[in-house]
Amino acid sequence: MNAPDPMYTRHRERLLERLRAEGMAAVVFTNTPKTRNHDCEYRFRPDSDFWWLTGFKEPGGVLLLLPGREEGEQVFFCRPRVQSEEIWTGLRMGTERAPCLLNIDEAHPLQELWDMLPELLKGYESILYRTGADEDRDRRMIGVATQLRNGARGGVVAPSEWIDPVGLLHELRLLKSDEELVVMRKAAAVACEAHTAAMAAAEPGKSESQIDGLIVGRFLSAGGAEAYNNIVAGGGNACILHYNENDAPLADGDLLLIDAGCELACYASDITRTFPVNGTFSPEQRAIYELVLKAEKAAIAIAKPGVLYTDLHDTALSVLCEGLSELGLLPGSPEEIRESSSYVRFFMHKTGHWMGLDVHDCGVYFVEGESRPLEPGMVFTVEPGLYIAPDDETVEERWRGIGVRIEDDILITADGHENLTAAAPKEVEDVEAACRGAQLQTSRA
Repeated sequence: MNAPDPMYTRHRERLLERLRAEGMAAVVFTNTPKTRNHDCEYRFRPDSDFWWLTGFKEPGGVLLLLPGREEGEQVFFCRPRVQSEEIWTGLRMGTERAPCLLNIDEAHPLQELWDMLPELLKGYESILYRTGADEDRDRRMIGVATQLRNGARGGVVAPSEWIDPVGLLHELRLLKSDEELVVMRKAAAVACEAHTAAMAAAEPGKSESQIDGLIVGRFLSAGGAEAYNNIVAGGGNACILHYNENDAPLADGDLLLIDAGCELACYASDITRTFPVNGTFSPEQRAIYELVLKAEKAAIAIAKPGVLYTDLHDTALSVLCEGLSELGLLPGSPEEIRESSSYVRFFMHKTGHWMGLDVHDCGVYFVEGESRPLEPGMVFTVEPGLYIAPDDETVEERWRGIGVRIEDDILITADGHENLTAAAPKEVEDVEAACRGAQLQTSRA
């Protein structure tokens, strides 16, 4: 029998400490299996909050954290072991083994949840519970609260408010522990290797789907999966920000933009690289690419504790506006381009997002209306881009259809930052060498 993973125990204790201070209980459900088509389901993936607290990968799990409960503060519900069902859908942990394997106080069959919940939640005025994820579940939770309120004349203290996880649980998840970072570095390393392999494999005549398949295969071979739907966008498709058809042929003279991250143990990586299908940038492609790279490197360079999150975007945007002016792609000075927001035609998104168990991870970006300062343990992407649509007649034809994005995963350390994805080639010479299949020693950026 495996020992419980201490990381998840520590996560629960961190949340319990906050719950005790607030005098509230928590009810955290995992995800529900989703139908793909007819009687087939998508591959199951646990809810991120639930996984952060338990590391339990099966469907049908519910965790209750009940501060001050004498019989035990950690109560778990899961599917019991039933041999006739396990034959069809796989082995289960079961209620007998869950307390030991998860290091929790007690476990009960899932079918007893709604009968036991009113008694377990008695005495708590506030419940940490995410509404809106499951309509039927929300109705049943309201029913539990109503049942308890009906006992108010008898002195029963009933829940009077549901608290969203954003203020408590999600703020804990935002700062990654050393154990979490070990997993995230592994996920990043796998993704870097997959991107490098894609550069070597792409060539005119192949298809986006072939490159997509190669990347997914690398993720699966490493014991992972896609952290999100890969974007493998050749030519003008790169100007569609969330393109994911991934089925077009790769043409000589086009760029290929790949936005793909590996997920390991539910932790994501997120990398974008752009490279020439034929292995050599044209002068126009190189000009746009080097501008985006300059913007990305400038934003990464300032990443350290105390810097405001919005400073990253502002730094990258300043570089892009200067370059768009110098290249003659937009009229006016860099300041005029920025003030008028004319750059939005070519750069229409922000420069990054938090990362962790979700590729767009939890955690607020602004506190009391102000951009929050960066802190050690935060992980986020830096991903400027420029996208010149194939049908944009406001620019010369030689620029049309060029879409470039470059994205890395950045960890804030005690005195600076660490680029978790620096091993994926991004300097022009390194990219072209990778397209030739050369062995690289990519410097950390």
